[in-house]
Amino acid sequence: MSKHHKNSTALSNPLMLRCLNKAKGFLREEDGVLAKPMIITLLIMLAAGGLGVDLMRMERDRTTLQYTLDRAVLAAADMDQLQEPEAVVLDYLAKAGLGEYYSDPEVQETLGYKSVETTVNATFPVHLAQFAGLGDLPIYAHSRAEESIDGVEISMVLDVSGSMRSNSRLTNLKIAAKEFIDTMEANTTDGKMSISIVPYATQVSVPEDLYNQYNISTPGSTTYSRCVNFSAADFQSASLSQTEELEGTMHFTPWDSTSYDNRTRYSSPRLVSTPVCEDDPTREILPYQKDATVLKNYIDSFWGGGNTSIDIGMKWGTTLLDPSARPAINALATGSDASVPSDFSARPSDYTDTDTVKVIVLMTDGQNTSQYYVESDHREGDSEVWYDASTKRYSTYNPSNGKYYWHDVSSYWKDEPYGDNPQRLSYSDLFAFTSLKYLYYNLYRDWMGTSSARNAWYYGVYDYYSNSTKNARTRSICQAAKDQGIIVYTIGFEAPSDGVSVLQDCASSPAHFFDVEGLEIADAFSSIATSIRQLRLTQ
Repeated sequence: MSKHHKNSTALSNPLMLRCLNKAKGFLREEDGVLAKPMIITLLIMLAAGGLGVDLMRMERDRTTLQYTLDRAVLAAADMDQLQEPEAVVLDYLAKAGLGEYYSDPEVQETLGYKSVETTVNATFPVHLAQFAGLGDLPIYAHSRAEESIDGVEISMVLDVSGSMRSNSRLTNLKIAAKEFIDTMEANTTDGKMSISIVPYATQVSVPEDLYNQYNISTPGSTTYSRCVNFSAADFQSASLSQTEELEGTMHFTPWDSTSYDNRTRYSSPRLVSTPVCEDDPTREILPYQKDATVLKNYIDSFWGGGNTSIDIGMKWGTTLLDPSARPAINALATGSDASVPSDFSARPSDYTDTDTVKVIVLMTDGQNTSQYYVESDHREGDSEVWYDASTKRYSTYNPSNGKYYWHDVSSYWKDEPYGDNPQRLSYSDLFAFTSLKYLYYNLYRDWMGTSSARNAWYYGVYDYYSNSTKNARTRSICQAAKDQGIIVYTIGFEAPSDGVSVLQDCASSPAHFFDVEGLEIADAFSSIATSIRQLRLTQ
């Protein structure tokens, strides 16, 4: 037996050796080491991705739910809403495909206040996140809305100029304004809402008690009417000082006829018929009232006449909302002869008072027109006109010859005025009863000539602010009001383009301007009333 054959075994067989080498190679192979961790990682990623998808789905539905819930409670809290709050909330959710999340809202309602609050605390079914062993996710939404009128201060600045007599405008205004007052009162707690009414034409007449709270210069010994000639600077500010001197408007007219005189025409002298500043109580500001009957009766007394001064109306409307007027309103609200309810003794409130909204509703059917005033050299002192009451005769003095001209008698130039008891008239007393047209035409034309008399005693007595000046002033006071946070609504009632332009600039926004005709004015006031009773989403 050979040596080779003697030492051979089964393991030394060539086939077996090849198998052993393959097995050793396989044992040394490392390619499959990460398979298990990779499978685990893949499963984790699938679970996390599934959770992420479900979370995104849930957030999408939660956002939609919150948005729908906000809209639902806002609609339900509207005091004009005729449906029950529960029905409104359910309807909104159902139409959004979210009816399954409905729960009964909590409702609180009193006079001038309505609150609707609802909470959704439910679960959101997951799909992919189940592979991670997670159950349904919690979904939460909460919304509360209230409509309330806590403190409201309103200035209604209303045009009562001559053009309001046309097209039944004044009639339609009265109806709309009174409906506005009824609506506001019906939805407001007593003592929380004040309304001031500022009627304006050529000027704005101020009631005596309010007029006396300001330092207003009044020429002469008698105050025949109460208006203010504001300076340009006054329209730059919402406030009005009670200590700085203001120029009172003299009682006079540039319009009345040359053919008659109110001092001599009647058994007792009467003031000029169409003055720049009216002495009629129905044309005066009515400040800070709450009684709807008082306010509506006042509106019913309106009549149309005069030019249009939007700027002056807006100035007074703004002043009555400015805290600088508080001492004046307090004075009117205290004492036995108080003309303002005691509820408003601390008004106007501060601009920082977040519980009070300040609103101006400005209406005109026209555009700014001329505003007349007596020039400074004819405001104070005595005129050169004398009057004898017993005979109703005038005399005029001519400084050039030192003589008096007797009117309506056979002898003209004399050394003294006509009559047994002639009185020299102050400018204030002269203009209050005798129109400028009658003055120049019947008292001075006789010896001065028509042209000279007209230039000296008509055009030379008064001046005026033009449309362009007053438009600029209107825009200034509107901006001053808006800068203080006052909400300004404007209504152009069949107004021309120039007036519309000013009103658009004056309004707080394009949505706060209304361009209406005829009976549409009622819709404008109704929309404004609804807007004032604005809803506040509090949470």
